[in-house]
Amino acid sequence: MSSSKIETTDGAVAEYVTAVIGGQLFGLPISRVQDVFMPERLTRVPLSSAEIAGVLNLRGRIVTVIDMRARLGLARADDGKPPMAVGVDLRGESYGLLIDQIGEVLRLPEASREENPVNLDPRMAKFAGGVHRLDGQLMVVLDVDRVLELLPKAAIAA
Repeated sequence: MSSSKIETTDGAVAEYVTAVIGGQLFGLPISRVQDVFMPERLTRVPLSSAEIAGVLNLRGRIVTVIDMRARLGLARADDGKPPMAVGVDLRGESYGLLIDQIGEVLRLPEASREENPVNLDPRMAKFAGGVHRLDGQLMVVLDVDRVLELLPKAAIAA
């Protein structure tokens, strides 16, 4: 039984770690989230794309930190708050996704997940694996594989 889907009487439930990026609520499947941390001592990678904030050593692992605002084509945060990072893995490599703030873990019925609406910002749609409509706001489900796999090749050459 995987940790991200829990069978209930009314069907499968998915768990998401919520994060805010540029005022938009995102949900990351909890099964993909390794940890949440404050990115400190970030080392810039020469010749990398703007989407790569840098690399850091996190408990002995080298983590490539992705600036999710740049990845989504959003302006840099100017509120002076330190960013947070969500640790994810792809094929044995460790990444940190820079976000504005981390939220709570939400348990939502799989059945309430909808396809990307046609009016979803195309910058978000290419990384979205559907949406959940919550009270008064839309939570975009972040497809972690797409976020990492569509990185410019120069970004990973580090």
